[in-house]
Amino acid sequence: MQERFKTFTVLIAKISRAIRRIKTEEMAEFDLKSPHVSCLYYLYKEKSLTAKELCDICDEDKAAVSRSIDFLETNGYIAAPDAAKKRYKTPLFLTEKGERIGAEIAKKIDDILAKASVGLSEENREIFYKSLTLISDNLQNICENYEGEKNG
Repeated sequence: MQERFKTFTVLIAKISRAIRRIKTEEMAEFDLKSPHVSCLYYLYKEKSLTAKELCDICDEDKAAVSRSIDFLETNGYIAAPDAAKKRYKTPLFLTEKGERIGAEIAKKIDDILAKASVGLSEENREIFYKSLTLISDNLQNICENYEGEKNG
């Protein structure tokens, strides 16, 4: 059991560090930070999302997404044509610049995912993601139980 714990925690930490490094290296040419990349990527894929939807899909807190939206809007990547509505529920769209950079980011991400999956069959990849999702959900439930115990 101890070896399983060590393997799991070490591998997850190594994957997390590698993802951060890849994001930093690959996105340096765009002068973007990790949350900016996620926002642009998902807006590129989905065409329009609200700040709340970005929070959910990026798994970021409201403040981090709000800062990213401010940066991306100020720098001409996104626009909110319906800004008179509540900011959090306003649909966001990529500008022409955002579309161009979003396409480049999506291509880089697709290439990296392909390289990361070398040697993995489609069936094994599906099993891996299903297993990873289950582990993530189970760990999240454990964390929620801690919160419930603190509040209860």
